[in-house]
Amino acid sequence: MADLKPPFSQETANKKVKFAQDLWNTKDYNVVYKGYTEDCIWRNRDQFFVGHDKIKEFLQDKWKNENGYRLRKELFAFTDNKIAVQFWYEFHDKDNQWYRCYGLEDWTFNEHGKMKKRQMSGNNVKISQDERWFKDDVVDVNTVDISEKHW
Repeated sequence: MADLKPPFSQETANKKVKFAQDLWNTKDYNVVYKGYTEDCIWRNRDQFFVGHDKIKEFLQDKWKNENGYRLRKELFAFTDNKIAVQFWYEFHDKDNQWYRCYGLEDWTFNEHGKMKKRQMSGNNVKISQDERWFKDDVVDVNTVDISEKHW
């Protein structure tokens, strides 16, 4: 989406967030990494790395281990070339234990709209099958009502 580049407005920042959400929900690391600059700086929890190869490797490992992955992102704040995002995603491990990750991301973009820095902080919480929000029958994660206690 070539029009989703700095400086951001409320509308374009929201579109950028939802575009990223939908892209990540494909779980296709060969496509997702292209939204980042070749020298993009990443911090994901306690992992620090730089560049396309490391991003692809990280995403491949992530989606190999986080089964049933479903993500929702919401705009938290923005400036000309930065966006902050609140997110929730659910997944299960190899033992079928479900988790929900609650987190925040800080994104910085270059003039072409590619992300040049991504910082993520998140916490995984064990949940039961009944506590899941993004169940298999939920087609659109944006329709899930997330109560105030989870924002």
